[in-house]
Amino acid sequence: MATHPGLARWHAYMDGGSDPAVLAEMLADDAVFHSPVVHTPQAGKAKVMAYLGAASGVFGNGTFEYVREIVDGDNVMLEFTCEMDGIQVNGIDLIRFNADGKIQDFKVMVRPMKAINKVWDLMAAQLQAAQG
Repeated sequence: MATHPGLARWHAYMDGGSDPAVLAEMLADDAVFHSPVVHTPQAGKAKVMAYLGAASGVFGNGTFEYVREIVDGDNVMLEFTCEMDGIQVNGIDLIRFNADGKIQDFKVMVRPMKAINKVWDLMAAQLQAAQG
């Protein structure tokens, strides 16, 4: 089964250690990130880089796994599971690629409420640490 080239690059990025330089190449300059804990969309490559970089630190604890994917043209849905401090996290990454195969829009949804609260705490710490 053929996969979307952008999705193949995303999986390679995730499997390859989440290199920020690789991520930068995959993002459109006007990319938008929708966080499960911040109500306003984060627009622009730099902001999307910051949020996805922080997410790598939060979710990259060795338990993260994609368990299902649905591809519809340039739109993909990736369901994931992981564990954070003993809390089972279930979520979805919704990604839309542009005509050049770059990530245009990235939306993350997380459940249950305990997981959202944990993601909020850990993401805030990662973003604050990144700002120095």
